[in-house]
Amino acid sequence: MTTIERPRSIFERMLANEASAGVALMMASMVAISLANSPAAGSYFAFLHAHTGPVLSDKLGPMTPHLWINDGLMAIFFLLVGLEIKRELISGRLSSWQQRRLPAVPALLGMALPALIFLIASRHEPSLSNGWAIPAATDIAFAVGVLALLGRYAPPSLKLLLLSVAIIDDMGAVAIIALFYTSFLNLGALAAAVGAGLAMYALKRNGVERLWPYLVPLLAMWFATLLSGVHATIAGVVGAFLIPYGASAKSPLVRLEHGIAPWVGFAIVPIFGFANAGVDLSGISISAILAPLPLGIAAGLFVGKQIGVFGGVALAVKTGLAEKPAGASWLQIYGVSLLCGIGFTMSLFISSLAFPLDPTFVEEAKVGILLGSLLSALLGAVVLRFAPKA
Repeated sequence: MTTIERPRSIFERMLANEASAGVALMMASMVAISLANSPAAGSYFAFLHAHTGPVLSDKLGPMTPHLWINDGLMAIFFLLVGLEIKRELISGRLSSWQQRRLPAVPALLGMALPALIFLIASRHEPSLSNGWAIPAATDIAFAVGVLALLGRYAPPSLKLLLLSVAIIDDMGAVAIIALFYTSFLNLGALAAAVGAGLAMYALKRNGVERLWPYLVPLLAMWFATLLSGVHATIAGVVGAFLIPYGASAKSPLVRLEHGIAPWVGFAIVPIFGFANAGVDLSGISISAILAPLPLGIAAGLFVGKQIGVFGGVALAVKTGLAEKPAGASWLQIYGVSLLCGIGFTMSLFISSLAFPLDPTFVEEAKVGILLGSLLSALLGAVVLRFAPKA
């Protein structure tokens, strides 16, 4: 009997392709920071905020390259996230309750504690409270990139733990964006988005296995969601769950996932990093870093993530809820918990939603994100490099 192999998921391919996507994001982000601190800074920021399209809604205002990237290209990123979440829940490493137990506890604590630390750090500044979710999610590309550079110092079970925690993080981040960062609703546009979703569901119910019929209502759903007041990236996740998934490589979900993955990893995410990581560091001082907003974010990522993730793993193992990752020492688990504090892409994205009318707060948030992510990456790498094996 011929055995049909389950097509490898994007995260499994990332493990095989190790640091490549993370390196692309790092390089794009370094270029952005360099430009923002060079004589070309004015041109860099002017390009990102140049009016390049019509006023689609009063909330969005004139379209700019920055908006096209954050509301357009990032919808494709979230589409890939949704496709991967659906796949992992059906046939991957999160397909059973037993598999979900270990990553679920550290992922949830790893989102709650950073948010709590941020709120404590910013408690005297009510205007900052909307930024509580900025340090909540782990950046998969960056974290896997750092882990990959360590090669043999991290057993495969820890790589799977990191990816599983990050997947659940992404689910939480999507829910947060939908529930807490929607300021108004255009009910007509929202109804149109729902109608497009129902059209996709009808295609699925009628057994349509070709991919292209789903892409037309998916595009309509994105546009209607963009106008509705709900962030347009949510359309990517919802649409992903309406695309059929089968066991073969010809499944619409598998074809779409594998088709867009290289573009997301090597174009969309680096472009997002280029458009959002640029921050002017010329005026940065110790007092600026210790301001409530950057301090709360940096502490949330660096302190909250490591305590939440490591404590969650320890809690799950000690209570018998799940087994300890095979072949990993507790110090190695702590090193991976540190890497979970790399919150780059999602943190930058949420900061733009948290403070849409205050660019000063967004710039301060970038400082905290860069600091917290850098500390987490460096210390995590050092711990894993020198941690004894189990």
